[in-house]
This record gives sequence, structure tokens and C-alpha cells, in this order.
Amino acid sequence: MGAYPSFEKNILKYVDLSQDELAAFISCYTIETVEKNRIILKEGEVCEFESYVLEGCFKVFYQDENLREHILYFAVEDWWVLDIGSFVSGKVSRLNIQALEDSVILTVDRAKKEQLYADIPKAEKIFRIMNQKSLASMHLRMISMLHKTAERRYLDFTERYPALDQRIAQHQIAAYLGISHEFLSKVKKRLLRNQQ
Repeated sequence: MGAYPSFEKNILKYVDLSQDELAAFISCYTIETVEKNRIILKEGEVCEFESYVLEGCFKVFYQDENLREHILYFAVEDWWVLDIGSFVSGKVSRLNIQALEDSVILTVDRAKKEQLYADIPKAEKIFRIMNQKSLASMHLRMISMLHKTAERRYLDFTERYPALDQRIAQHQIAAYLGISHEFLSKVKKRLLRNQQ
């Protein structure tokens, strides 16, 4: 493995690449350090990047007309972060992306990604599979928000993001679950009582 073993492993789980192809794939990405609280995409901007999280945590969210925050997902180590609709279409984003911790990402822009497809045809398969998995995951999340109790959604959150509740603020988790911070406290207390 090279300089970014987790990134290489992430890519290679979708398709076999030769060492030369893998090196060419990685060379399209640039490493970037992102300070905690920095917003890397703001609503109204075009998402010009697709990033892989080496270290840290991001939230992908939108704000409603009352400036209430709704978190679509968290991107932690070994996750990808972007607004795929804006990235693919070149249209402005409705989303915001903010670092919740000091983070390190590997980033590719639209032009380099298109070059990647031209140079390494297998790259299209990699991103097609990743996009399909991401879409399936979002569908499950939508179903969860519509049909599951707050307790079940919290338990699903802890399964999906192990130990993340120790790394981020509780109001962020509540915004992801679609409940108030106070109600999240009640849910956690009830689950704790049930475990005793």
C-alpha cells in the first residue's frame, strides 16, 4: 500500500486496478487540511469537488426558512463527502458542508474526474457502484425517518456511526435524527434504563 492505504483499499474493493492504474487514480487527488468549523460548501455555490475523508468528520446539511438545521449525513473516516447533484449537474447547491473536527481530505475536481474516466475506464465502474450504494443508503434513511421511532433511529445512528456520539455535539445528532436536543436526552435516558 502507498501513502493513503485506507483510500486505496476503498477504491480496490470495487474494482481491480494495476499498480500503474492505482497510482494514476491517486495522482488526480490533492490532499487538503480543513480546520474545525470551516464550511467547504455553502448553499448557493456549485459543488466543484468530491472528497474522501482521511481524518475527521463533516456534516452535510441544509437550513429551512426558520434557519433550523437538518443534517442529511455525517462523513467520517473512509466516507465520501460532496453534493452529488450539484457536482454532476454544475447547478448551485441547496446544501452546506462543514467540518465538525480538524480534518484531512483527498479531493478531486470535476475536470480531473472526467480526465480520470478517460485515462482509466474502470474508474466509471468504481463511482457507479459507490453512487448506487449511496442512493440505496439514502432510501433506507428516508424510510427510517418516515416509519421508525426516535429510539430506533438513534440505535440505527449508533450502528452506522460507531463512537461518533462521543465526538460530536448532541444537538448535531438530534438534527440528524429529526428531533429536539431535549427529546434526544429523554431517548438516551430511556434506552439506558432499559439496559439496566
